[in-house]
Amino acid sequence: MEKIPIHTPYITLSQLLKLANIFDSGGMIKAFLQDEGVYVNGELEHRRGRKLYPNDVVAVGEVGKFIVVHKE
Repeated sequence: MEKIPIHTPYITLSQLLKLANIFDSGGMIKAFLQDEGVYVNGELEHRRGRKLYPNDVVAVGEVGKFIVVHKE
């Protein structure tokens, strides 16, 4: 599971996917979330603006799992 450090109280799902370098553009993220979706803490999610907080786990299909961690 790859750790995604954040310096703010939360991060949006689309920001996490950009930081994880999974997709080349925001348009690709939007299309992927509309068509496939990802799992956030075990629940299917299609919203780009979903707020993710420290210890939230995002599973992206065959790519892998990512955990949000707070970095000071």
